Amino acid sequence: MAAVTRRPLLVLGVTVVLALAGAALALRLEPSAATDTLVNRGSQSFQDTERFKHDFGDDPVVVLVRGNLANTVLTEDLGRMLSLEGCLAGNPPKTKQGRAALAKLPPVCRELAALQPAKVVFGPATFINTAANRIIDEYASRQQRATQQADQAAAAARKLSQRRGDPPAEQDRLAKAAAQAVTAQFTQYVYQLALLYGITNVPRIDDPNFVSAIVFDSSAGKAGVPKSRFAYLFPSSNAAMITIRLKPGLSGAQRRHAIDLFRTATEQRVFKPRHGGRYVVTGVPVVAQGLADAVQTSIFVLLGAALLVMAATLALVFRTRLRLLPLGLALCAAGMTFGALSLAGGSLTMASIAVLPVLIGLAVDYAIQFQARFDEERRRAGDPRDAAAAAAAAGGPTILTAGAATAVGFLVLLLSPVPMVRGFGVLLVAGIALALLCAICAGFAALVRFGGGPPRPPRPLPFAGSPWVVDAREWIATRSWRALGFALAQPGRVLAIALVVAVAGLAADTQSKVVSDVRELVPANLRELRDVNALQDETGVSGEIDVTVRARDITDARVVAWMTRFQQGVLRAHGYSAGKRCNQAHAPPELCPALSLPDLFTATGNAQGQVRRLLDSVPTYFSQGVITADRRTANLAFGIRLMALDRQKRVVDDIQRRLNPPPGVQASVVGLPVLAAQANASLSSPWRRGLTLVAALAGVFLVLLLVRRSVRRAAIPLIPIAMASGWSSGVVFLLGLLPGPLKVELNPMSVTLGALVIAISTEFSVLLSSRYQQERDRGAGPSRAIELAYASTGAAVLASGATAIAGFAALTASDIRMLRDFGIVTVVDLTVSLLGVLLVLPAALIWAELEPRARLSALRRRGARVEAS
Repeated sequence: MAAVTRRPLLVLGVTVVLALAGAALALRLEPSAATDTLVNRGSQSFQDTERFKHDFGDDPVVVLVRGNLANTVLTEDLGRMLSLEGCLAGNPPKTKQGRAALAKLPPVCRELAALQPAKVVFGPATFINTAANRIIDEYASRQQRATQQADQAAAAARKLSQRRGDPPAEQDRLAKAAAQAVTAQFTQYVYQLALLYGITNVPRIDDPNFVSAIVFDSSAGKAGVPKSRFAYLFPSSNAAMITIRLKPGLSGAQRRHAIDLFRTATEQRVFKPRHGGRYVVTGVPVVAQGLADAVQTSIFVLLGAALLVMAATLALVFRTRLRLLPLGLALCAAGMTFGALSLAGGSLTMASIAVLPVLIGLAVDYAIQFQARFDEERRRAGDPRDAAAAAAAAGGPTILTAGAATAVGFLVLLLSPVPMVRGFGVLLVAGIALALLCAICAGFAALVRFGGGPPRPPRPLPFAGSPWVVDAREWIATRSWRALGFALAQPGRVLAIALVVAVAGLAADTQSKVVSDVRELVPANLRELRDVNALQDETGVSGEIDVTVRARDITDARVVAWMTRFQQGVLRAHGYSAGKRCNQAHAPPELCPALSLPDLFTATGNAQGQVRRLLDSVPTYFSQGVITADRRTANLAFGIRLMALDRQKRVVDDIQRRLNPPPGVQASVVGLPVLAAQANASLSSPWRRGLTLVAALAGVFLVLLLVRRSVRRAAIPLIPIAMASGWSSGVVFLLGLLPGPLKVELNPMSVTLGALVIAISTEFSVLLSSRYQQERDRGAGPSRAIELAYASTGAAVLASGATAIAGFAALTASDIRMLRDFGIVTVVDLTVSLLGVLLVLPAALIWAELEPRARLSALRRRGARVEAS
């Protein structure tokens, strides 16, 4: 402290420079919805998903072509869609003509060709165009073979006629007849195919008859109904669907840029449909990215409002010089913390964003405690530097102990199986260390340099003399002292009641619902949510669950038969049957078929030779989405509806239970929906939350035991800390029973805030119990020691708690339910922790000092006198 106060301006300058540099670095942080924030990189599910991405691409981005399907595919709009699909694929041209054609397209297409973010693109127009070209190529190939066979038949007939000695004219006639017979056979075959498939002309993408024969089901009984086997391209009579699987390994910034480019491409006039259709860019990656961006934008706006509220609260409740200094120090600590996160290569997840308000609340508390100590010492010592040294010596060990115990309480989050929750804990611990450093160094430097002359009595609050303010303050003071007097007079009863309430709250917590349906957590007008709802309305699904199958030879008849049975069994178990539409309004199926290898086998049989011939004939453009080039890995895809993550977990678990591949075959369920469901199950597990709380309490106890070297002194502050978790859980459970918009439930962002209750309760309890012990060591009796502790440290605790509560209350104004409920739950946690500790800690302290029964009545009388005063 001597070094800090000797050069206060230098310390302040370094702190400000580091804070500004950290803030600048923090601006580079990007929101992330990467899979490695949900599950461990070493887990089997993550590794299986990464292998799937390498083989088949990342989770699909979907461009929904919404509008009458006949108008889309039977008009010139199909050609525009073909150009768009080529632009989205981003394949760089290899010929001079291709480069010239690319130069005529909009600039976004050249940017996509340079970035090449897509691994696979399946589009309706490319499918039809490829089908036309394949039919033409196959026709030409068969025609060439027929011509060769006709020539061979003519030569054989001529040779046979020559051996019989026929004249040349007869030889020519017989040769010509043989050739015509072969040609007639080929012509008959072509006519049969034309009648079977309705192809009456040379296949062209601009031929409505050909396109209609490919796309629409003539046996459906009404016009415009697409064939169900092509549902992954034509899901309904009002939609077509372009599927883009992104390349694996794209960074969050690259993924966001790619999605922006896809949107920009669909907005180009040259690609826009002219017959009523419109493009909608959606899919699971788009929703995840949009949600992360919306939360990031909203929380920073709300934090700006929260800082203003906290500043106003500090100005009202913290009656001292430089009363806004704690908030400034908190912002410096936050800037440094997130700057360090940027330097470490981190990103903004839902959890790391939630660190910011929690860290600011803790940092304000540390700064207020040190500043309150400085004010006390300043009244005793005239010199500010002496006061700073005395305040650091008197309050430093206690505040540092509280900070260390709080940090250990957050470190237990490292036990979580969810990486972003572990990151939440590590980032908070780093933030706590920086907050303490800022409070000790920059805080005392500012107090010594700008604290001014001798301390002045605080000015009265605005309107403090008005009758209703006086009455309110008297009412609060009277009730507060009565509550405190009751705690001192009846400590055993207070502790018993508190324990019963805490146990009831912990029991209720096991019944608390964790909301995980994205539709309930974000505003209904969020663009990404509207778009994915449109996708589900038209297709019946919004995302995809994939099953990868690996074998030495995936075309083996035994493997093919198992894949077919497995796919049909899963679909049947989740409500889908042949002929059922996935987008039906009544009782839609949970899972629907998507592009999979067994869909090709169904039409040809399962014989190994047939499968191989089929795969040889399928263009690489399509086969790469369902089977790898070495034919060792195949993909079974299932479309899944938007649903709560707990229900989604049950669907995933059922698919996994049905996996029973033949010997030598490996199968695994993969995809972002799978990882998200697993992460949510870990977050919302009541027993895991309970284990985390127990571990946090054990960690706090060990820190206190190490510092205080007394089991009793370490255990007493733990009593209200342990109980506060139950009180908070009970209140949150009751809030979940409220009707309509008043209802508050846990969500993936707020479910880990049990650690916050431990942390805040630890801070309050350690500070107050330490001050109580200091007063006892100076000779004050129990009741007097509590009175002195509450008049000094208690006032600072109340000021910091009120400031933090006011700041978090600003989050409740968010239109994003996830943030609103996060703010409400945090306010509940802080309020319950503050009031609970202030009430129960005195009872615990008095109860710990109870002597034999003979002194009990005297202690009660002493408490009664305190109540009367």
